[in-house]
Amino acid sequence: MHRLSLEGVRIDALRARPLSVRLIEPFVIASGRVDATRAVEVEARVTWRRKTDVGLGEAACLPPVTREDQGDVLREVERAVAIDAATLSGLGPVTRAAVESAVLDAMGRIEGVPVRALLGDAGVDALETDITVAIAAPAKMAELARAWVEKGFRALKVKVGKDVDTDARALEAIGRAAPAAMLRVDANAGYSAHEAIALARACEKLGLLIECWEQPCRADDLDGMAEVAGALDAPVIADESVKTLDDVRVLTRMRYADGINLKLAKSGGVLACLEIGTVARLAGLQIMVGGMVETRLGMTAAAHLACALGGVDFVDLDTAWLLAEDPYEGGYVADGPRYRLPDVPGLGVRRR
Repeated sequence: MHRLSLEGVRIDALRARPLSVRLIEPFVIASGRVDATRAVEVEARVTWRRKTDVGLGEAACLPPVTREDQGDVLREVERAVAIDAATLSGLGPVTRAAVESAVLDAMGRIEGVPVRALLGDAGVDALETDITVAIAAPAKMAELARAWVEKGFRALKVKVGKDVDTDARALEAIGRAAPAAMLRVDANAGYSAHEAIALARACEKLGLLIECWEQPCRADDLDGMAEVAGALDAPVIADESVKTLDDVRVLTRMRYADGINLKLAKSGGVLACLEIGTVARLAGLQIMVGGMVETRLGMTAAAHLACALGGVDFVDLDTAWLLAEDPYEGGYVADGPRYRLPDVPGLGVRRR
């Protein structure tokens, strides 16, 4: 795979502004609740190959999953002046992901090619995403699941991790409301191994179609994750446990999960995720590409990553659907859950 270098790329100016967009429904997971995005839009003016253009990137903060919050990113961008694109490692991962996305967007615009082509075009420009059903009362989760399936979504990412019995009732209700949907169950590190296995056994008795289990145990409970992975037939996908290449090496050695979830904000940008994903795939791990709670801007950048990897096993690039408004246009073209990345320069995303 072609490896893109940012050597020789100069960032002439950076600007940041808060990107707070209200969600249609509260986004509740095992570790917290979000009612509006806590993101930052970063604009970078970049000079490369004697040409200059401007790109956009999104810093998606989701405390406590991310250490950085919106205010931290705004302050960090203010301090990052006259920075060389090749030395972004000094920034926090969320800020770095946004700045790097903006730089790649500008580079694509300068070259007149999509970001995925800069990354080493694998010939993929289409993806199909799941849609998230956040934690709520079981009847509400079933109602949301039914509505999303009616809009064409075939895979539902169901948030659990607070209480096994309540989660089992919610999954049962979703199974009745959307019997043909594949379920991707995400505990966001909320369970012990015993609890995760108990929920899985309950799902088996209900005959539910579980496609994968995501991060059932605490990020540092690798033995617990291994116990769950060994007990279940469906793959276990590590999210909070895997942020870096070193984390992938530990996973490869211990085999405590069957795959990883790549997120730009978690690992510090597209280029780090591309390297992590490539190494993980060579190790025989399955790949999911997901996000925090991003707008179309951040979801488009992650979609270019998924395409540059040649497609992935699980696509979880849905959060723009959950927002009350869309501050951007362009980027991916959506037909329900099916996304197509048009052949336009950069990310192709513009402010409305």
